[in-house]
Order: sequence, then structure tokens, then C-alpha cells
Amino acid sequence: MIDAVFFCERLLKYRTEFFTGVPDSLLKSFCACITDRFNNENHIIAANEGAAVALACGYHLATGKIPLVYMQNSGIGNAVNPLLSLTDSDVYKIPAILLIGWRGEPGVKDEPQHVKQGKITCLMLDTMGIPYTVVSDNHDELEKQLCIMYEHFSENNSPYALVVKKDVFSEYKKQTVSVQEEKLPLTREKAIEEIICYSSLPDEIFVSTTGMASRELFELRDRLNHNHDKDFLTVGSMGHVSQIALGIALQKPDRLVTCLDGDGSLLMHMGSLVITGSRKPRNFRHIVLNNGAHDSVGGQPTAGLQIDIPAIVKACGYTKAFCVKTSEELKAALLEADKDKRNGPVLIEIRVRKGARADLGRPFLNPLENKKIFMENLNKNCNVVEN
Repeated sequence: MIDAVFFCERLLKYRTEFFTGVPDSLLKSFCACITDRFNNENHIIAANEGAAVALACGYHLATGKIPLVYMQNSGIGNAVNPLLSLTDSDVYKIPAILLIGWRGEPGVKDEPQHVKQGKITCLMLDTMGIPYTVVSDNHDELEKQLCIMYEHFSENNSPYALVVKKDVFSEYKKQTVSVQEEKLPLTREKAIEEIICYSSLPDEIFVSTTGMASRELFELRDRLNHNHDKDFLTVGSMGHVSQIALGIALQKPDRLVTCLDGDGSLLMHMGSLVITGSRKPRNFRHIVLNNGAHDSVGGQPTAGLQIDIPAIVKACGYTKAFCVKTSEELKAALLEADKDKRNGPVLIEIRVRKGARADLGRPFLNPLENKKIFMENLNKNCNVVEN
């Protein structure tokens, strides 16, 4: 296995000292190491992978040095445009290391949303003309791989990818002491439970974001003896859950649609807030479970707790917006949001604690089964609620 400190030291030897990206569980030891070793000017957790490539380009233009961009392979899609229209050798020829966690590697068991992307990760790099190597778990071999990579930069001045398999990095214990966090009373799971228990409309639809939130919603339905047919569990497509929910809300104006979002997801594609606000879906309720962290991939921080989400969405055209921290505040916000029936879009930001139960399971329905029962529910005959 590769020691993260060893890897960082070899990068520094070649004067790579700027890091940006979106966290991935396969890279969490590396991310923890650079968090310890570099300040906020030299390590920026980006809103999305495309933005990280752009940040890296700006750094190179200002310094002439070679930056590193880290991401899960699912994030390659977000990065395609700047990689091909900005860094490519046919355009500006900007070098950058792409450190890519290989989720869904063929032959390695993983979640459904990673399977296809795992199969085509290397094919995508080939198609884009980005040379790559699969990182060795041997230090001596890694040294040779890095030497080849930096020779590429000298000769071609364009991106090069390092593809990281599962368990290549050994565990790294973060040394930096975190700033004292506010002790928030609600967990994400408890907040979701209160939301679904509060729901009084039998035809209310829930669309949940990727990661822990969808897993918790699924287990709560089982625990409460609810059916799963009102829930669409977005197991991938981080950052797009609100637009899935919007698409449903616009086509089914008789159904109340509740989007269960996360802070990392919201930040990844904030432009979607403008579209929701401008379309004014009256049956749309947007709930953001904000713990200020990328909770599903290692707990790395987001900027979620540093911004005023209600003020942002109101500026984007949302009708009402609330920020709550306690059960009492959540119930009051839900009640207030319901006073003017169907007068959305409404947003409720719930500030919750980081973390999840150690025994949290995964849905036993696969994505196609979830889609089938959800669509059957969505398209059944139901009473139209007056706007």
C-alpha cells in the first residue's frame, strides 16, 4: 500500500504544491494528508470537478507550476468541458495531475451507480487523449510512474491522470485539530424521520439525494412500515436531485414534491436554484440537510455552514425560506410552509450533525425496481389538489 505522506513528499519534490478537487472515499487518506500539510490557499475543496480544473488552470497561469486535481471517477463528467476546451494540447496546453478514484472497477463489488462509470473510466481518458497510469501499491514502482508523468509534462504540457484503485492508500490519521463545531441537536436521520412523519398528504412525493440521505430514508420507511413507492432514491448524479424533483413537480402539479438535498449537492450546481425559482413550481418543497461536510466520502468540509442559504434562494425566486436547528424549529417551519398551501417553491435548511449510524444499511431495491414502483405510484389516478 502507498503511504499518503510518501506520495505527498514525492509530489513536492517536483514542486506540485497546489491541490483542489471534490473528495472521494478512495482518496480520503490523501485528502487528510494534504489538509494537514497545506493551508487553505494551497488546498481548496471545490464546488464541483469542473470548477476544480478551472482553479488549477488559474494557479498554473499565475505560477507556471503543475497543480493536482482530485476527484471520484464519476466527477470526470463534470470536468470534461474544461479538460477539452481549456487544458487540452489543441487549446491552451495546461498541465495538471488528475488523481482519480476508480469506483466501480470491473471485478470489484460496488454500488450500482458506479458500475458503468467504473467500466468506462479508462476508456473516457483514452477518448479525451489524456494519458494515464493505474497507481501501483509499491513505493518503488510509484516513483517510476511519477517520473514518467513529469516527463510527460516537460514534453507535452497537458494533463496526465493517476487512476487509484480501492485500498491503494494506507490509512492516514489526520493530525489537524478541527475547529470546535457547534453541537447541533438533530442528526440527519432524525430530521428525515420528522419530515416524513409530518407529511399529511398521502400522495406526497420524495426525491432524495445520493449518499447517506437516501439510505436513511429507505431504512426509515421500513422501520415505520411505510411503502417505498413514494420515494425516488437518487443513488448517483450528485448535485442534480433538485432538478429531478423540479421536473416531476412541473409535470405533476397535483402532487406535493419534496426534495431531500444535501449541502454538498446544493453547492455543486447552485445554478439550478435560479431555474427552480424562475419556474415557480407551487408544489415544490426543497429541504437541505446541511452538516457542512461531504459525509458519505470521509467528512471533508463544505462551505455549507458558512453561507446564508435562505437568503440565496429567496434572491433566486423562492417564495419562502427557513433555517432551523431543532425539532421544534423544524416543525414550526413545516407548519409555516403549509399555511399557504401550494405557494412554493419553499426551502427549509436544516442544520444537522455530521455522521451516520455505523449499522446503516443499503436499499434492497435496485435502481430499476425503485424506478418501476415509483413511476407506478406517480402515474396512478389521484385526486387533484386545487392550487
